[in-house]
Amino acid sequence: MIRSYFAAYQASDRSVIEAVLTDDFTFTSPYDDAIDRATYFARCWPNSTLFKSIAVERICEDGNDAFVLYRCETLDGKVFRNTELHSFQDGRLRSVEVYFGATYKDGVVTQQPLS
Repeated sequence: MIRSYFAAYQASDRSVIEAVLTDDFTFTSPYDDAIDRATYFARCWPNSTLFKSIAVERICEDGNDAFVLYRCETLDGKVFRNTELHSFQDGRLRSVEVYFGATYKDGVVTQQPLS
């Protein structure tokens, strides 16, 4: 399910994502504090068009939760790795918590704005 989620995000296939998110889905990141499903689609979903590639590197499961380590490359050549905690309920994705890693451009760490 996690690999399908990332593949759908990269392909900008919103219908797949809508089908796997629970009605009470929340999304948390350094920019977002447990935003709801509607806010996620309004604020975060448009970013799906910015990625050249998303590669899942590792998934570690613990009951209904799983940590995911992934590597992204943006269309403008930035590369970064993030970790996310995905929580599931009844076979659907209930929440995602994103932990940002460093971002690189041409092999050098670049500073990212916090807002």
